[in-house]
Amino acid sequence: MSSFNDSHAVANYLEGPIAKVPGLLALHRMSELLLAEVVPENGRVLVLGAGGGLELKAFAAARPGWRLVGVDPSAAMLRLAETTLGALAPRVELIEGYIDAAPETPFDGAACLLTLHFLAPEERLRTLRELWRRLRPGAALVVAHHSFDTTEAGKARWLRRYAMFASPSGTPAPGADAAIAAMSQRLRSWPPRRKSACSSRQASKVSNCSMPASRSADGSDTVHSRYG
Repeated sequence: MSSFNDSHAVANYLEGPIAKVPGLLALHRMSELLLAEVVPENGRVLVLGAGGGLELKAFAAARPGWRLVGVDPSAAMLRLAETTLGALAPRVELIEGYIDAAPETPFDGAACLLTLHFLAPEERLRTLRELWRRLRPGAALVVAHHSFDTTEAGKARWLRRYAMFASPSGTPAPGADAAIAAMSQRLRSWPPRRKSACSSRQASKVSNCSMPASRSADGSDTVHSRYG
């Protein structure tokens, strides 16, 4: 069973990302700023992989006029998102499902943060195509996902860093080996060189767009695309 449908894991989810993902809150803030360069004050923004609600809350709090739609395949995570949003929840439409469940009426912007690395390569491309179909001409798309060396040694080194960052002492906590093994199985990451090549090919298939990427400290790539 996916941890996103496990009641105990969901109940403790919000403690994890902030503690384990370097710069997560800054990622949400920068994503909101990038979207705001294009999205009008009363614009519509789609958030794919919105379970938990952290980025939805950041966007809603910073941009009172935005109309937000959050899509996630886990009903339990969407319930958590509603709780996370609190008084902001009435401004957000939450939809259970994958990209196909998202409304097809055009959005002014979209974000997909730390989600694509859970998808197989073919499904990533299909998801990007479906996201593009739901964007207005000139809309902004912000994507961030993990990319690291996928050799056995490289992957082990990256996941150990992840475990060390999550520990206040800077050394992997007891039980970290099990968490590292679970993460290793769940992530469908590509090495940066292959990802860059595939992203370029995918972009040409999705649209004629420019996709400048910036590498963050945690190894994720943030992509800001404007479609014309």
